[in-house]
Formats: sequence, C-alpha cells, structure tokens
Amino acid sequence: MKFKKFKFKKVKSTNNTAIRIIKNSNLKFGMIVSDVQTGGKGQRGNKWFSYKGNLFVSFFHELKNLNISLNSHTEINCLLVKRILNKYYKKNITFKKPNDLLINKKKISGILQEIISISDKKFLIIGIGINLIKSPKIKDYPTTNLFELTNNHINKSKFENQLKEIFEKHLTKMYKIGNKFS
Repeated sequence: MKFKKFKFKKVKSTNNTAIRIIKNSNLKFGMIVSDVQTGGKGQRGNKWFSYKGNLFVSFFHELKNLNISLNSHTEINCLLVKRILNKYYKKNITFKKPNDLLINKKKISGILQEIISISDKKFLIIGIGINLIKSPKIKDYPTTNLFELTNNHINKSKFENQLKEIFEKHLTKMYKIGNKFS
C-alpha cells in the first residue's frame, strides 16, 4: 500500500483536510501533512496546539476487510509512532490511554482517529501531532518535545517519510491478513 502524500502550508486541521480529499476523490489511501494547523483537533473536542515546526499529519485508508476494533487501531497506531520516536529518543516512551505518548510523564504526541462513511465505504482517519521543537503549555498536563529531550534539530521531512513508510508497511500486512479471512 502506498499513501498519496498531500503537503500544505496551512490547513484548519489535517483530519478535516483528509475528509475533504476522501469526499472529492477516489483515493483509498492518503497522507496529509501541513506546516501549520489553525484548528487542530484533540480528544473529546479539545484543541490540539499546533506550533509551526511541530509535525501535523493525517493518514486515511479505507476500512475494507479489516475487522479490528477502533481501540486496537489506536494501540497499533500509537506503537507505530512510538517506533519512529524511538529512533530519536532511546529512553522509555509510554502509552497513556486513549491516545497519548508520554516521555518522562510529559505528552509528546497525540493521535486522534475518526471513522467516516462516504458512499457506503468506511474510512479511518488517523490524525497525529508530534511536538518536535516546541511544547504547548497545557494546564495540569505537562508536555515535552524532541528538541528539548535530545538537544538536536529533527529533520521534519525525514521524520514524515519514516512515519509514512512504517504506516505503509503495517497497513500492507494488515490487508494481507484481512484478505486471508474474507
């Protein structure tokens, strides 16, 4: 599976942009990346703070022959993001349900998943925010970023490509397994 990559300078949210692309195309797989989000979304209607230089990406794919719960998708997707983060930061990265990744009890990444139906087809949208260079100040919820932890500048394009590659490999495996049972 290959995700068609869409790159933007500024969007309201990468998940909203994914929905628009799904509605206006016949694509089954896509990746949306933006330098800035003006209305990034978090869990339960919360705002995702979107500082320029951090990573904002959404993947979408059709949910065909994939009989996995949304909770299982969330855990798998957090694990995939964690694998890429571990390339840059070798110490313990923990998963805080339902969708956050923490380092030293501070949030570094969040994942927001949405399932939408269009023309009798279901799609999963996986919105991922990763604090690469700047951390938002959130009352009662400490945050961190990779630059603060490593004191190294992260090549954002390289990080995006690594994320794209791991999601493509994983989805290819899931579809092979799903097709064996359909």
